[in-house]
Amino acid sequence: MVGEAKLIENRVEKPVSTDGLFRFIKSVISDEQQEETGPFYVLDLGATRSLVETWFHNLPMVQPFYAVKSNPNPAFLKEMAALGTGFDCASLPEIETILSLGVSPDRIVFANTCKPESHIKYATKVGVNLATFDSNCELEKIKKWHPKCELLIRIKVPEASGSAFMFGSKFGALPEEIVPLLKAAQEAKLQVVGVSFHIGTGAINFHSIQGAIEAAKTTFDFAAQLGLPKMHILDIGGGFTSGPKFTDAASAVKVALQKYFPGELADSSLKIIAEPGYFFANSPFTLATSIIGKRERRDVKEYWINDGVWGSMNILKDEHDEVICTPLTIKNPTCEGLKTWNSTVLDQHVIQMI
Repeated sequence: MVGEAKLIENRVEKPVSTDGLFRFIKSVISDEQQEETGPFYVLDLGATRSLVETWFHNLPMVQPFYAVKSNPNPAFLKEMAALGTGFDCASLPEIETILSLGVSPDRIVFANTCKPESHIKYATKVGVNLATFDSNCELEKIKKWHPKCELLIRIKVPEASGSAFMFGSKFGALPEEIVPLLKAAQEAKLQVVGVSFHIGTGAINFHSIQGAIEAAKTTFDFAAQLGLPKMHILDIGGGFTSGPKFTDAASAVKVALQKYFPGELADSSLKIIAEPGYFFANSPFTLATSIIGKRERRDVKEYWINDGVWGSMNILKDEHDEVICTPLTIKNPTCEGLKTWNSTVLDQHVIQMI
């Protein structure tokens, strides 16, 4: 998530090469003509477009609803809106932000299973009519303030994905809670139109998606047995990462969908959505920082930079994401033949050994 660092956009049609990115960053530093350059992000809009193309190439049947909380940068959100994605909003301010871009409310899912009543009332007012739930309390609030809202029951799925950050203890109905919640919704005359789940942020074992989609299919069957109107939306959540692993993840999704929802895929009666966040938000952004101090300690060089986990890298406090440190000047002829050092890049917390 972009923190305090300012943002500079690089508007090109295709992703920028590493050399091109370095040249661009150097030009920004040169233009500022300051003794000390503050941290700034470069947003590569070409990379954003490439990621959206990659998504639809690999998962053409799955409409992405970008998780706004992953990175709410306005320029980035505007580009995502122009590229046709939907949006996963978790709060009133996030819905306001997306609507301010001219996005239709039917491109928003209110994907928070515990919403303040004021936020539900706002969703009613602006026409955001798709939301998630996983408790009787949430059903009572929705019945009171947004009774015509279409609902997705969020289920807890087995924690077998090896993800960096699991949501299981916080979100999702337990297996034994699903039928009682469906009955409660039925008695309240609320519309449960589908199922949602999330296998966790930064999942590495996407074979676990099969178990999650199987659990969703079981929930569809429970609803049919109870006499609810036929469900028609499956939300497979997030956890996707860009890069080579995405092809494997997409394959696992398609195999599982074909196994558990073959009829629905054949007659196109099932709308499939997802809530990817970091898949789109990570790689288009590059953070440039300045070295503001250094010291030698026990044969290690320590370099202090002017951003870190209490600023732009605050995600590292909760999730063990990978941060790659790259010196802007890779080769300096005057340094050839000199001693090299094990080095550490520091904020108030260690970021990476290099």
